[in-house]
Amino acid sequence: METLIVYMTHHGTTEKVVGKLTELLGKTTTTVVNLQQNQVPDLSRFSTILIGGSIHAGEIQPPVKKFCEEYEYELLKKKLGLFLCYMDKEHRQKEFDQAFPENLRKHAHAHGLLGGEFLFEKMNFIERFIVRLITKEKKSRSAIDYPAIAKFAASFVI
Repeated sequence: METLIVYMTHHGTTEKVVGKLTELLGKTTTTVVNLQQNQVPDLSRFSTILIGGSIHAGEIQPPVKKFCEEYEYELLKKKLGLFLCYMDKEHRQKEFDQAFPENLRKHAHAHGLLGGEFLFEKMNFIERFIVRLITKEKKSRSAIDYPAIAKFAASFVI
């Protein structure tokens, strides 16, 4: 059986993380679905499903939440992984808990808190203004946690 990674990205950071996960899990056995671009395939084809997104203004993307709610019954029958890209280290666990339903968090084989990025060149004016106001950051910065990605992926390799 195959692995399915379902995610959404806003500025491309989660997509980078998914690329690394796909590389570590095996490109030939991993199907990737960006909820913004692709239809959700028949979940019965997959033994393992990983779901992830990024935090913006304290919330994960609504399509990720909707996917979790809509497919919860099926997801509870799978080997499940939940991951989050974030920049606020102080609130990362709270944001993770708010991002995914409790039943899925409890069922998940692994949780991944995988770091994130501020990509000012990809933000619009309002996003840059808000990030600067809240975080005091003035330029792009990457804090993707590659060891955490490797550890998360390793928990799904047989």
